[in-house]
Amino acid sequence: MAMLHTVNKSPFERNSLNSCLSKSKEGSTILLIEDAVVGALKGTVIADKLTAAMSNKNIYVLGSDLNTRGFTEAEILDGIKVVDYSGFVDLVAEHSNVQSWL
Repeated sequence: MAMLHTVNKSPFERNSLNSCLSKSKEGSTILLIEDAVVGALKGTVIADKLTAAMSNKNIYVLGSDLNTRGFTEAEILDGIKVVDYSGFVDLVAEHSNVQSWL
């Protein structure tokens, strides 16, 4: 079973998301939470890396964290799935391991 990776730091302040993208394996799931949700936005310097990662990884963003920071689903990259807290719990339950990138 693939691993769930959670990233909570902005990719513009820390290297956590870049490290996660480079070290996570094909088939992994990555969930952006807290300040990391800004990495899902269109037109950023990390957008191309996330788009490339979507070819072999599942990328999610926590909708409430996105909205709390003043962004909408329309502003995120195509292919990134938005989940609520219930969806977050489902992702944890569906994966045998969870790796948090701080």
